[in-house]
Amino acid sequence: MATIFGKNAHEKSVNFGTETAIPATIIECPPIKIIGARVYGKTTDGLKALGEATIEKPGKNLREKLKAFKKAGKKKTKATKGSSETNTYSKFDDLEKFKEKAVKVVLLSELQASQTGIGKKKADVAELTLNGTIEQQFGFAKEKFGKEIRIADVFKAHEFIDVKAVNKGKGFQGPVKRFGVKIQRPKAKKHRAVGSIGPWHPATVMWTVPRPGQMGYHTRTEYNKRILFVETDPKTISPPQGLSNYGILRSDFIVVSGSIPGPAKRVIALRHGIRKVDKNLANYTDLKLSYEGEAKKEIKEEKKEAKETHKAGKKEEKADAKEPKAEKGAEKK
Repeated sequence: MATIFGKNAHEKSVNFGTETAIPATIIECPPIKIIGARVYGKTTDGLKALGEATIEKPGKNLREKLKAFKKAGKKKTKATKGSSETNTYSKFDDLEKFKEKAVKVVLLSELQASQTGIGKKKADVAELTLNGTIEQQFGFAKEKFGKEIRIADVFKAHEFIDVKAVNKGKGFQGPVKRFGVKIQRPKAKKHRAVGSIGPWHPATVMWTVPRPGQMGYHTRTEYNKRILFVETDPKTISPPQGLSNYGILRSDFIVVSGSIPGPAKRVIALRHGIRKVDKNLANYTDLKLSYEGEAKKEIKEEKKEAKETHKAGKKEEKADAKEPKAEKGAEKK
């Protein structure tokens, strides 16, 4: 979490027009490399892949993870009897034959974690869904095939996004911590348990009854998080010693108002907001982007200035109080 200062632009709020401290979250977003495309078609058993095309040589960190990528121009497959040939990579033009049966097109992306400051090298692979008609999806996939997509190409400042992530895991917990059940009185047989888990008939325990079990490490989606900044220079917010519990920012980043699920250094998914929201929600102007050290210095300097002005005001009051006494002494003489 970080603190961003700005003026509240929500007209119906109590602090309208005043400078407030905004709790925000910094999300590092390294560029995503598009290594392929996949076409899905509709069958009796649901959506199934009709075909895919990949680039010849993805990143080094991804080749170490996926052994199918061995050498440029060759793809590792099972050897057949009497031949030692290997299949070559399919090109994007080979997917055009599936256009009539295609239902959707997705991009196969390489998440380049090595370009961040978390110390992770192995790349992750993810599917990126596309909007629009089939022709538009094919055209966009062909345009971005083998290229990189940056965060500024997708999101802009002051937009609302949804954040999907796996939250913090807390292990096996009881119903008191897991669901907030009230602790029983000292006279009861059990204290940190539910008094009744259901009737005899029907002899079943409903899913609504609080029971002990796994707490945390669940996939959760939080809606309507406003983007405050979309920046390409990490030096604007990352101090020399790095962010606490994270490290040094090395690539593009965004600043989102509020918190997001999950601990630091965990992969999260971002998408455009799908729910209607009030445009004035979490709306701020005159935002100041500065790292934690600068923000603390500014607060200290403001406090010092306030103390100095307060002391100067007291001295003036004392001086004004001494003047009439001097006049009284002159009258007595």
